[in-house]
Amino acid sequence: MEIRKDSILEIFKRLGALLEGHFLLSSGLHSDRYIQCALVFQYPDIAEKIAILLFEEIRNNFNRWEEINLIVSPALGGIIIGQEIARVLKTFTVKKIRAIFTERDSNGKMSLRRNFDIKSDDKVLIVEDVLTTGKSTNEVIEVVREKNAEILALASVVNRASEDLKLGYPYFYLVGIKINNYQPQECPLCKKGIELVKPGSRKIF
Repeated sequence: MEIRKDSILEIFKRLGALLEGHFLLSSGLHSDRYIQCALVFQYPDIAEKIAILLFEEIRNNFNRWEEINLIVSPALGGIIIGQEIARVLKTFTVKKIRAIFTERDSNGKMSLRRNFDIKSDDKVLIVEDVLTTGKSTNEVIEVVREKNAEILALASVVNRASEDLKLGYPYFYLVGIKINNYQPQECPLCKKGIELVKPGSRKIF
């Protein structure tokens, strides 16, 4: 399958990864559409091609890409694309490239677990599947900063932010899509009585 930057959303639609309904996002906001990248990334050949496109976006627009030696992604959504980006990057450099991920501890705080470590001389690229509010990205940024490593850039396959987020680092993505987000108390879908679901789970209420 040929995959181009301008055909990615069509691929998402074809694979049922662009969902419509009433969704609870990890940020607590409600939305009328949801992008489920896992349905796309279950196909390794497609995941690899998307990672190549995202890497090319970074390489063509960021002159410090060769310094990157560590990919950090938030679990669960960023794990596959983070690993694929690291694999593509490894083909262009003789350096050792690692791909690790952060996850929430028992208190809900984003943290490093599983004996993962970040060293102060690491040059970090933070990779997500979808960026919405920047909440998880900012949490990963804090984890990396606590280790005194240098964050070079941020990247995601899809940017669905409803506004121009100021994340403080160069940010690269393949596809931008505008999706309506609502505060729970102002959500028109709630007022219509449409079932609220958290993607991958049963209804919330």
